[in-house]
Amino acid sequence: MNAEEREPIVCAAPEISSVTASDVRHADFGDSAVDGAEVEVKLGVRGMTCAACVRRVERAINKLPGVKSASVNLATERAKVDLNPALVTVARIKNAIDQAGYEAIDIATARPESEIDLVRFRRELVVAAIFTVPVVAIAMLPMASETMRAFLVTPLWSWLSLVLASVVQLYSGRRFYRAGVSALRHKSPDMNTLVMLGSSAAYLYSLLALAAPRLFPPGTAHLYFEASCTIISLILLGKYLEAKSRGKASQAIRRLLELEPRTARVIRGGVEVELEAAQVVPGDLVRVRPGERLAVDGVIIEGESYIDQSMLTGESIPVVKRVGDEVIGGSVNHRGAFVFRATRVGATTVLAQIIRLVEATQNEKPPIQALADRIAAVFVPAVMIIATVTVALWLLFGPAPTLSYALVAGVSVLVIACPCAMGLATPAAIMVASGKAAELGILFRKGTAFEALAKVDTVVLDKTGTITQGTPVLTDIRAFSVQEREALRLVASLEANSEHPIAQAVVSAAKARGIDLASVQGFVAEPGYGVRAELEGRTIRVGSERYVRGFIGESACAVGQAMAAAGKTVLYGERQGELFAVLAVSDPPKAGSKEAVARFRSLGLRVTMLTGDNAQSAKAVGREVGIEEVLAEVMPAEKAGAVRALQSSKAKVAFIGDGINDAPALAQADAGLAIGTGTDIAVESADVVLMSGDLRSAVNAVALARRTVRTIVLNFIWAYGYNVLLIPVAAGALFPLFGVLLSPMVAAAAMSVSSLFVLTNSLRLRRFRSALS
Repeated sequence: MNAEEREPIVCAAPEISSVTASDVRHADFGDSAVDGAEVEVKLGVRGMTCAACVRRVERAINKLPGVKSASVNLATERAKVDLNPALVTVARIKNAIDQAGYEAIDIATARPESEIDLVRFRRELVVAAIFTVPVVAIAMLPMASETMRAFLVTPLWSWLSLVLASVVQLYSGRRFYRAGVSALRHKSPDMNTLVMLGSSAAYLYSLLALAAPRLFPPGTAHLYFEASCTIISLILLGKYLEAKSRGKASQAIRRLLELEPRTARVIRGGVEVELEAAQVVPGDLVRVRPGERLAVDGVIIEGESYIDQSMLTGESIPVVKRVGDEVIGGSVNHRGAFVFRATRVGATTVLAQIIRLVEATQNEKPPIQALADRIAAVFVPAVMIIATVTVALWLLFGPAPTLSYALVAGVSVLVIACPCAMGLATPAAIMVASGKAAELGILFRKGTAFEALAKVDTVVLDKTGTITQGTPVLTDIRAFSVQEREALRLVASLEANSEHPIAQAVVSAAKARGIDLASVQGFVAEPGYGVRAELEGRTIRVGSERYVRGFIGESACAVGQAMAAAGKTVLYGERQGELFAVLAVSDPPKAGSKEAVARFRSLGLRVTMLTGDNAQSAKAVGREVGIEEVLAEVMPAEKAGAVRALQSSKAKVAFIGDGINDAPALAQADAGLAIGTGTDIAVESADVVLMSGDLRSAVNAVALARRTVRTIVLNFIWAYGYNVLLIPVAAGALFPLFGVLLSPMVAAAAMSVSSLFVLTNSLRLRRFRSALS
């Protein structure tokens, strides 16, 4: 396909209608059903803290008749629901979420509410810290010197601890009580339940020990107010830092949203007016000055400039745009001024579709998350059982004071268990990676694409438009009886009357060199041979070797053969029986193709080129970019079969293409990557869209996918390893050997660190370096 025929990427919308924040402020929470045969609804869900919460919300929604599927993401706090509007309304889905103990909200208000939640965390944390510090200090009084102990250790300090601890428990800890009680009421305990039970056990035990010490066996009426306060304070600290980390993880979406300018300078009726970007309609003429950001997509009709599209395509160097070129909303104009005609506005712009794709990807669950979901369903109940068994074993077999030991061990088990890390392991990594990919001009159309692309071991590259530029260009010219510039003028003057792509390549080369073309008479095109015409009183023929065979001398023949051996299309120019030029036209490789192939190999990938071109041309291009395995003369209908043949030999195949005829192969491959400058059909069939035409962005996609999956695996190893190793330690497994029993305060700190590790590890993906840099 010629570059002129291509349109910039239009990320395909889902086949089902999608009710989103950018379309209809996300959802109508009234009682009426959403119109349409099948609808995808996206809701914000507040109040989730761990993987068990995710499981509960999904279960509550999936129980409703008419719900086809529901997927909930802890990191983004979003629910995606596919439903039949004839059977279920959005209002019923909202009610089901509320009944499960959470709050369904419009995505349009989700971001401000999240910021409010961060403020609440900070306020509750500050109060908890202010009151916890003196409680911990009072608990340390018995360790004071003999002189000070008699003065300091009095019942007054214990009662003061009770007052301070009550503030922490009832104010700062109320969020855990509210959510924990709700979870128990719905028979689906979660992290809040564990924190609530652990801190309450320490607080109530201490309260009884202080108020009625005679109820306890001798030597067991100890106070643990500092433990209950520290548990709440440290977990609040962890949740606060976690909330801030989630904000950093979603920065890519916010940066994309910030690219949308609020106003545009529109020319209507010859008058230039400044309008809201939402008021621009297709066909409007928009003027752009230096330094301004484009409000919508369009085509330049006047002027030219260099435009920075880095946030959309990943290309760091501004590209020149002239009359007739497409421009993308959100990109930045540099030096020149121009006027363009709006073609796509509002939700149809490339930028709006990129944002929707990134958000959709962040809400997708890759297969690796399925294990976490199954474990989450039983994790918290299992921890509660382990804590109960731990208390029983300490009471039966523990040393004196058994009740104190049993309490400490039971509380530590409840507090140290961390279902949060399991719930964040996958979505946190996917959220950061998809945002980073968008910054690099790579759009993962679904979360499953990360895992699929990470597993590939073979890359199949379409030639035309993927490895090569996709447009024939004049690469060589050798003049014999005239100057090179004159030879090009003569040939181009004839070819200007032909619509053949090769002819247009010659004409474009002449115009680029500032050559004025002459008018010809008696132009005749002879299919399969060439063209002839009268120019300046003499007959000129331009065409293939067989068209001018009798006029080619040894020198010209050698030149032509060398060009043909390089896989180029050779043209000969003859005037009045004298050969005056040999020219070569080819579709040259893109600037980064050779480097991309080398980088694919450095990643351990097998690289194959697939093309419908003849074997000589294909092998020449293969040699130029470093591909040894070339499948040539493959018909469009056979491309998917070629991919299938590779898969039958146990290869995991990624196919990279850009044309309509590549769509079946893109769909057949384990991972399909479409060049974003290609056709819409190719884009719709792909798992990953490469916004720029640079093949090195495909290297970025593979490398980022591999690193993302490694990050997810490491997150899971930590999340599961943490719980498997530390729950027994909290229960007292080391006590018989080393006399070590974990303090509930240490357990709370460890629990907070666990979630932060997963988030921090995922945030490392933001430092991924591009192959284009």
